[in-house]
Amino acid sequence: MINKTFAFIKTDKKLVKLFFDDITVIKGLGNYVEIYTTSDKKFIYYKSLKDLIESLPDEFMRVHNSYIVNLTNIDYFEDNHITCKDLKITVAKSYRECLMNAFLKMML
Repeated sequence: MINKTFAFIKTDKKLVKLFFDDITVIKGLGNYVEIYTTSDKKFIYYKSLKDLIESLPDEFMRVHNSYIVNLTNIDYFEDNHITCKDLKITVAKSYRECLMNAFLKMML
């Protein structure tokens, strides 16, 4: 498989090129997701979190029933919360161990 660095999403009746590196957080809204980027843009996309996580690169991890984060864009992790830019996201108990293992692999 080709190492993809971007994907196109359909939003506001147009196809938008979105680089994976630019995505900070993906928030689930039922059958839609809200995609937050490093440039403070937000995109609404018609796809469920469950379907979306399967097509994202490895640096994306589900940390809550309603959130997927890009591990490369996390500012810090403290008191069971991840902070990405201005967003503070609670890590659900069921995802915590998996997240901690991912952090261990990234530590110096």
